Amino acid sequence: MFEIKGTDTLQADVEIEFEPGTMDEADAFDPSWLLNTEKHCREADASAPGGLGPFGLVVLASDDMEEHTAVHFRVYKSKHKHMILMCSDLRRSSLRSGLYTPAYGGFFEFDLEKEKKISLRTLIDRSAVESFGGGGRVCIMARVYPVALVDDRGAHMYAFNNGTTAVMVSQLKAWSMKRAQVNVKKG
Repeated sequence: MFEIKGTDTLQADVEIEFEPGTMDEADAFDPSWLLNTEKHCREADASAPGGLGPFGLVVLASDDMEEHTAVHFRVYKSKHKHMILMCSDLRRSSLRSGLYTPAYGGFFEFDLEKEKKISLRTLIDRSAVESFGGGGRVCIMARVYPVALVDDRGAHMYAFNNGTTAVMVSQLKAWSMKRAQVNVKKG
């Protein structure tokens, strides 16, 4: 894990490009996963090591990592191409009980020879986490309610790779977003 510092982690725009050196260690793709991508995201979560992934971004993380939201990729090989699974896992996003905290996901095809890099853009606005993978081929918007935000303990953001294959971060840009100026007439 590599901490991303120098940005307001509660309101940020993060662009990151991952560059796998090789696709040889990618796990085999099972087409039945397309029928229930969310279930597969729950089973192949960000902490479960694989051949090529999971790698991605952890946002709105508490100091002890008890709370965090992971947005990550896994690369799979099928007969003629590579499939990338992008997940946004909310199951550890809050210590509050009774919240709906699913794992969302989607697959897209990837050609390493042509594309070379897997892009991820994530917009964080306090309780909103909106992510675009592969240049927008998969888009996931989620609402999260971490206790760390309410308690004003701050939050951390990390780039990570929990796979057995090295993945280089070839580009990382992060900006703090300003609060919206809303004109409200009193009256």
